Amino acid sequence: MVTFTDQLAGELADIEEAGLTKRERLLTSPQAPHITTSKGPALNFCANNYLGLANNPEIIAAAHEGLDEMGFGAASVRFICGTHEAHSLLEQEIADFVGKEAAILFPSCFDANGALFEVLLTAEDAVISDSLNHASIIDGVRLSKAQRFRYANRDMVGLEKALKEASSARDT
Repeated sequence: MVTFTDQLAGELADIEEAGLTKRERLLTSPQAPHITTSKGPALNFCANNYLGLANNPEIIAAAHEGLDEMGFGAASVRFICGTHEAHSLLEQEIADFVGKEAAILFPSCFDANGALFEVLLTAEDAVISDSLNHASIIDGVRLSKAQRFRYANRDMVGLEKALKEASSARDT
């Protein structure tokens, strides 16, 4: 009898044999366009540090100040333990800046997409989604009750078909 562990070991061996095993890159320097890894120097084309703020001295100093004043982390989600005053003030500044009543911070775009679609969309709505959308968008849409129509990237015939199929939805 093959155990579950044996089954997983076999699948992992198949993945390894096919050359599909993904190994983490060990970084030994701060995030930047030029980084150092355990295997030596490298150019970093995959970080989300678009504005170069990961190493900004002013941001690092502000982070140290925040740690000194408030400690590290919120200890839980805001609806359980509460929201730090600094976060609430920042949300209000953002809302004022964009001319809205309120704003909410998320720790990542993945979290924002996981929350957004479920709140805004109902079973009466439809989402037409490119097959190459980011995983956070795909997961966020899956959490909603909206009808889902997916088309292959750059496939205008597929997009047209999805638009027709979704035409009876409240919003597409």
